[in-house]
Amino acid sequence: MVKSSKIEIELAGRKLSLETGLLAQQAESAVLARYGETIVLATACTAKASEDIDFFPLTVDYEERLYAAGRISGSRFIKREGRPSEEAILTSRLIDRSIRPFFPKDYSEAVQVVITVLSVDQENDPALLAAIATSCALTISDIPWNGPIGVVRVGFRDDQLIINPVNGELELSDLNLIVAATDKKVVMIEADANQVPEEVINSATIMAQKEILKIIDALKSTREACGQEKKQYEVEKIEKEKEEKISSFVKKEILPQLSEPKFSSDEAWFGKTKDQIFDQFGEDLVVSKKQIAKILEAEVKLYLREMVVVKNRRPDGRKPKEIRPIEINVGFLPRTHGSVLFSRGETQMLSIVTLGSPALEQLIEGMSGEETKRYMHHYNFPPFSTGEVKRLGPPSRRSIGHGALAERALVPVIPPEEKFPYTIRVVSEVLSSSGSTSMGAVCGSALALMDAGVPIKETIAGLALGLMSMGKKSVILSDIAYSEDANGEMDLKVAGSKNGITAIQMDVKNDGLDLETLNAALEQAKEGRLQILEKMYQAIPQPRTTLSPYAPCVSVIHIDPAKIGEVIGSGGRTINKIIAETGAAIDIEDDGTVTVAGKTKESCQKAVDWITALVREVKPGEIFEGTVKRILPFGAMVEVLPNKEGLVHISQLPQQVRRVEEAVKIGQKVKVRVSEIDDQGRINLSMRFGEQPYPERTQPSGRHFRNRFRRPER
Repeated sequence: MVKSSKIEIELAGRKLSLETGLLAQQAESAVLARYGETIVLATACTAKASEDIDFFPLTVDYEERLYAAGRISGSRFIKREGRPSEEAILTSRLIDRSIRPFFPKDYSEAVQVVITVLSVDQENDPALLAAIATSCALTISDIPWNGPIGVVRVGFRDDQLIINPVNGELELSDLNLIVAATDKKVVMIEADANQVPEEVINSATIMAQKEILKIIDALKSTREACGQEKKQYEVEKIEKEKEEKISSFVKKEILPQLSEPKFSSDEAWFGKTKDQIFDQFGEDLVVSKKQIAKILEAEVKLYLREMVVVKNRRPDGRKPKEIRPIEINVGFLPRTHGSVLFSRGETQMLSIVTLGSPALEQLIEGMSGEETKRYMHHYNFPPFSTGEVKRLGPPSRRSIGHGALAERALVPVIPPEEKFPYTIRVVSEVLSSSGSTSMGAVCGSALALMDAGVPIKETIAGLALGLMSMGKKSVILSDIAYSEDANGEMDLKVAGSKNGITAIQMDVKNDGLDLETLNAALEQAKEGRLQILEKMYQAIPQPRTTLSPYAPCVSVIHIDPAKIGEVIGSGGRTINKIIAETGAAIDIEDDGTVTVAGKTKESCQKAVDWITALVREVKPGEIFEGTVKRILPFGAMVEVLPNKEGLVHISQLPQQVRRVEEAVKIGQKVKVRVSEIDDQGRINLSMRFGEQPYPERTQPSGRHFRNRFRRPER
C-alpha cells in the first residue's frame, strides 16, 4: 500500500498537485492529480499474464466522465457513459506510447493503467494531467518501470511559444505540440500545426524539456516520500544448449531471407517464421512459441542493424534517404466524388472523398460540451492488407489513431465553410501494408481532395522515418518499410506542405532521442517530403475547378432572421412545398443562414430562387409577370412572388370593363407594375403602362336613375 503524500509545484503559472494515499487504496498505486480545477485519478495494477502471450500486455484506459463537467448526456435513451469516445481512445494511445518504452523488455506481467477524469475546469486539459498522473503512479508503484517521465504542451502564437496554453489560447495557436521526455531525452511527440517551420518545432521541444525537468523533480520527490521497492520478477529462461541450437538454425536458415527485398514488405513474415521454427523444434526441444519469438527477434534485430549501420544497406537495397517508388492514379473510381490510388513501394492506399450538405457534419459530445466537425477522415485496415485471416470487427485503436493523425495533417488546409460549404468525409482503405500506411493515407487523401475539387490551400504529403543504432553510431532511415519499423528504435511520422509541418507523431523503442538526433530527423523528413510533393504535383498540380457531376450542389444564402417564418410557413407548409417540388434539402439556422443541397444544380437553384423570392422586398415601380389567383368584385389578386400577392384594382386593368372577369381569368399570366406599397404593407398593382386614363363614363342623371325605380302612378 502506498503511503500518503502530497507535493505541489508551479507549472506555467498554475499549481500542479500530486497526492497519494487518499483514494483507491486497494490499487497497487493511485495518484490524485490536480491542475487548476481539473482533477484526474490514475491507478496501476498488475496480474499474471497468460503463458502463451509473446508480447507485453499493457493496457491504458482513459475514462471520461460527463459529471466531471457537470453535464448529462444529450442522448434521449442512453444517459451513462458507454464505449470510449475517439478523443478518449487517442488519449489512451498517447499515454501508452509515452510509458511503454520504460518497461523492462523481459517483463511479461499484465499491467493495467486506468485514468478517471473527475473534474474538468474547461481550461486545463485533463489528457495532459492524466499522462503526468500515470507517470507518477508507475514511479511510486512496485511495478518494474524505469521512469519517470514528464509531459507538457507547447503552443505558438504571435511568434511566441506558450507552455501549457489554456483551451482559449490553444484555439488561436498555430501549434499544438505535446512532448513526453525524461530529464535527458525525448520519448514521445504528438503535434498538429498550421504549416509551422521545423525551426519552431525544435525551439518548442527545447522549451518543453526544460519545463519537464520541474515535473520530473516533483515525481522523484514523491517516490522518495512514498515510493515502493520495485518487485523482482522471474524471467522465463531457456536452456543454453536449446537456445544455441535455435539461434544456429536462425542464423543459417532464416537470416539469409532478410537480404531479399520482399522481406521488408512482409508484415506476416515474423509470425510465419516463428511457427516454422516451432514446428521444427517445439516438440523435440520442449520450447514454447514465446521463447522462440524472443530468440528470433533478438537475432533479426542484430542482423538488420549490422546490415544498415555497418554495411549501409537497407533490407530492400535502398540508401538511407531514398524514397520507395511512387505511383499515383487520380480519379480511380468513376462514381465517387473524388478518389486516388496511391502506392509507395508495397504500401497501397485507396482514398475516397464524399461531399455532403453542411447539415451532415458530425456532432461530438464530450466533457467540454457539444461541438461539430465538418471534415472527417476514417482509416480502414483489413486483414487482407497483410495477407492474413482475421475476424472483421469495429475499428481498432490503431486504426482510429492513424485516421486521426491523417485528419490532423489535412485540417490546416481545408477551406473554410464560407468558401466551400460542404461537409467532407475522406476514407482511406489500406489495400497493401508495408509500413507508413498512415502517411500513405495523408498523401492519398490530399490528392483525392484535389480530385474532388475541394480547394485546399496547399498539397500535403507525409512520410515515416526510422532509426537504427549500434554503439555510438546511428542511421536515420527515410520512408521506412515494415521490417525497419518493427526492428528499429524510432517511428517518426511527419506530414506537411512545402511551407511547413502540419502533423507529427513520434514513438521510440529505446530510452528516447536526444535533441540533436530529433532535429536531424526533422530536417531529413523535410527533404523527403519535398520529393514526394514533386511526384504529387505531377499527378495533379492543383484542385479541379469543377466538382464531380455526382456530387451534390450546395448553396448558402443569408436572409433576415425575422423572415425565417415566411420561408417555413404555417406548420412548415411552405418549406415542405419547396422540398417536395424541387427535391432539395434545406437547413435554416437561427441567424438566417439557409443551406440548400440538391442532387442537381437545377434543383438547388430552383429552391434558392424560391427562397430568395419569398424574402424579397417588393418596391414601387418594379415590374413582374404574375399569376391571377383570385377575382374580386373590385379587382384581381395577382401573385408576383411566392406567397406575395397584390391587388389590381378594376380601374387599373388594361381596358375599361364593367366586370373584372371580362379582362382576366384565374390562372392567367399577366404583366403588372407595382404602383405603391400602402402604409399597411399591402401591394397595389397596375396593368396599365403609360396609357391615357380612361374617358370619364357618362353617368345617367339622377332623375333618370330615380325614375327607373319609381312606382307607377295610380
